[in-house]
Amino acid sequence: MDFNKINDQLTVSGQILPTEVTTLVEKGFKTLICNRPDEEVEDALQSTAMETAAKAAGLNFRYIPIYPGQFTDENVSELTAAMTDLDGPIYAYCRSGTRSCTLWALSQAGLLDVDAIISQAADGGYDLRGMAAYLAGK
Repeated sequence: MDFNKINDQLTVSGQILPTEVTTLVEKGFKTLICNRPDEEVEDALQSTAMETAAKAAGLNFRYIPIYPGQFTDENVSELTAAMTDLDGPIYAYCRSGTRSCTLWALSQAGLLDVDAIISQAADGGYDLRGMAAYLAGK
């Protein structure tokens, strides 16, 4: 289980297991967000299984599937709402953490300085420099 901390509000990683959600609670996380589409994983790792495990452990849960390279305005709005409405810190995952980090960056465009977005992503191990012009234009 990786902990790629983007900032005090968000940590991202690759796929986690239902049995690992208790570790998230022990580390102080309050919300789990699944950005991995159910079509990518076996039944035991699908969003319904992860939601059941998360809620049993006392975590809030949101399913915001991101298909590779297909970030929608709706996805960005859903993450923004989750970050506003649900307690943090938040732990989000996908296959590698890249989609979760990128979705966060898109949600921050226009709110944070582009350099701050790129720097926070880099702190978590993600290189979003290639998105700088796009983030600046949002």
